[in-house]
Amino acid sequence: MQRLDLLITAGAPLSAMDGVLVAVKDELDCLPYPTSGGTRWLGSARRCAADAACVAQLRACGAVMAGKANMHELGAGTSGINPHHGATRNPYNVGRVSGGSSGGSAAAVCAGLCPVALGADGGGSVRMPAALCGVVGFKPTAGRLSNSGLLPLNWTVGMPGILAATVEDTLIAYAAIADQSKPSPLQQPELNLPMLTRTRSMPSIRLAKYAKWFDDSSEDIRSLCGKALQMLRTHYGWESVDVTVPEIEEMRLAHYVTMGSECTASLAAKYLDSMDRSEVGWDVRIALSAYGSFSSRDYLSAQRLRCRQMYFHEKIFETADAIVTPMTGVTAYALQDDALSTGELDYINGAALVRYSIAGNFLGLPAITVPVGYDRGGLPVGLQFIGRPWSEATLLHLAYAMQEACGKKVLRKPKVHYDLLTKE
Repeated sequence: MQRLDLLITAGAPLSAMDGVLVAVKDELDCLPYPTSGGTRWLGSARRCAADAACVAQLRACGAVMAGKANMHELGAGTSGINPHHGATRNPYNVGRVSGGSSGGSAAAVCAGLCPVALGADGGGSVRMPAALCGVVGFKPTAGRLSNSGLLPLNWTVGMPGILAATVEDTLIAYAAIADQSKPSPLQQPELNLPMLTRTRSMPSIRLAKYAKWFDDSSEDIRSLCGKALQMLRTHYGWESVDVTVPEIEEMRLAHYVTMGSECTASLAAKYLDSMDRSEVGWDVRIALSAYGSFSSRDYLSAQRLRCRQMYFHEKIFETADAIVTPMTGVTAYALQDDALSTGELDYINGAALVRYSIAGNFLGLPAITVPVGYDRGGLPVGLQFIGRPWSEATLLHLAYAMQEACGKKVLRKPKVHYDLLTKE
C-alpha cells in the first residue's frame, strides 16, 4: 500500500488493479507463502522460489496479494472439505460446502474480502465453486494464461482462472494476466479485450442448448437457468438452437483418466512414492489409488476420445456462438460433521457438480459462469457459457449481458460478508 500512496501523492496514473486485494489459491506460487496444494507435506517438499507468472503480472499492475486461499487437497475433489486446513464454508450458509477445488478463492470473493481471486481449473475447479458461492468464474482457452508457477497436477487439462465479484472485475483481471509476451505453440491469436458497454449492439447471438443435458439438474436450477436464457432472448433478441452433445459420459470418464494419469505421473516419483499415505485425507487416498490404476493404454484411449469430442464440438460451433448450460446440477449441499477431519467422497453430489464442467478442461475451451439467481433455500445458481477456442471476448460479452439482464435479482448479500470500505 506504500507504493499506492506514493503514486497518489505524486499524481501518477494508476493501473486499474493498483491497490486491489487479490487472494491466491494454494496451487499457485506466491511469495513469501509456501505452496502446499492443500496438503500438509507438499509445501516443505517443494519450495516456492518465485511468483507464478499470473501473480507476478498482477503485482506489476500494483495489486496487493492478500494471502493464500484454501483448496481441496491436491485439487482431487469438488466439495472444498480439507481435513488439514479446515473445510471452506459457503458464505451464504456456513453449513454448506463452498465447492472445489478453488473453494477458498470463491468464498473470499463472495464474502467481500477481495474483489478478485486467482484459482486453478482442471475439472471445473474455478467455475463450480464460483457458481456455488454466487460469483463469476472464468477459465480462458488453454494456453491463454501461463501455467508457470502452477503446481503441475495435470498438464493438459489444468490452468489458472479468475474468480471475481462482477464481469467487469473479471475483464480487468484477465487483461492484467493474459500473457502475450511469447509466441504460442497453439497459434494463439492476438488478445481481444471487449468493450462491455457495447454488448447490446452485438450482432445476433446463437446459443446452443442440448435440452436433455441442460435439464439434468435440480428443479430450481433448471427453472432459473431456463428463465435466464429466456431473458437473453427478450432483452437482446438472441436465439437458442437445439443441439446434441454426444457421448458426454464417455467424455467425463476420459477426462478423469487424463487428469488422474497426469497427476500421478507428475507427483509420483518425486513425492507420492516416498510419502506416508496417512498424511493424506481419506477421499484423496482413494482418488490417488484410482489414478494409479490407469494404464498407458487407458490414457491413449482417452486421447482418442478427446479428438472425437473436439470434432463434435467444432460441428456445434459451426452453427452457434456458444454452448449454454447450468454450471452445476445441484446447489451447495450440506457439510457433514464426520467428514471434516477425514475428507468426504460424495459420488452423487460430486457427479452433479462436475456435470457441465468437463468440455472446458478436456478440450481446452474457454468457459465462464455468471450468477442468475437463488434456489428456494437462498443458495446461488450459476449459468455457464462455453465458447470456441480463443473466443474469450464473446464469452465476456455474454456474461455481461446476463449480468445486466438479471440486475438486482443476483445481488443478495451473503450471510457472511465484510465491507472493506466501511470496515463492516
